[in-house]
Amino acid sequence: MTTDESLVLRVAGRPVGRYLARPEVPARLSPRPYLHPVTTLSGTAVTELSPADHLHHLGVGVAVPDVEGHNFWGGRTYVRDRGPTELDNHGSQRHVGFQLRDPDGFVEELRWVASGAELLRERRTVAASELTESAWALDFTFSLTNATDAPVSIGSPATNGRPGAAYGGFFWRARKEDRPPRVFTADAEGEAEVHGTRADWLALAGDSWTLVFAGATATTRSDPWFVRADEYPGVGSSLAHTERLTVEPGGTAVRRIVTVVADGTLDRGEAAALVRKAVSP
Repeated sequence: MTTDESLVLRVAGRPVGRYLARPEVPARLSPRPYLHPVTTLSGTAVTELSPADHLHHLGVGVAVPDVEGHNFWGGRTYVRDRGPTELDNHGSQRHVGFQLRDPDGFVEELRWVASGAELLRERRTVAASELTESAWALDFTFSLTNATDAPVSIGSPATNGRPGAAYGGFFWRARKEDRPPRVFTADAEGEAEVHGTRADWLALAGDSWTLVFAGATATTRSDPWFVRADEYPGVGSSLAHTERLTVEPGGTAVRRIVTVVADGTLDRGEAAALVRKAVSP
């Protein structure tokens, strides 16, 4: 069953994700739509919602800690020379409507609003497809258009003075287990070696599941990966790694991430093969 506020994604008739378009989220957590739970085809959950370690981590979605000084990530804001600081600067992503809504995907329009003003308009396109009997792909594209008459600047804690914290953009909060997940790319192993680097794909493997994230456009692949495994399991693609991203009036920033969701623990060859199958040329 679906409503105007939520829908269920299905692959081969099986539910694999629930999308909340108008969730009830406290203002301090930067209200925004999200996918949760997301599961493997066998039903293993691979997302978390508002975990105790980071209440503002909301499954799978788009979150940005600094849009013209407004927090669309949730929680504290990193302030240069002060560190993480509680500020009354949280924005919200407001669902406008679905242009398309099917069992295997949707197209959604959103407004990014802070302090009563619309900063960005977003078109979000999400599609789910079967890859094998034990793996499926979530194809997630977001297009951010400047809705103002002046440039809109997107930043991160890294661009504001906190090294290694270039989070902001597509973000997946994964399932936390007794031991940290394995992190690897085609030619690197471990959080320290992968975090902040560019790679065509990045895998996060837990006890009985694997997520493989792939940039599906050249622009997306140019963004470094943000990776956490030891502290908590999460992967994002950094919009503002070392420099702020400026979107000119009427301009649009587009990113596309395809995530393979697989049962079992994949090796490098298996991960690469599924990415090739999931990402169309």
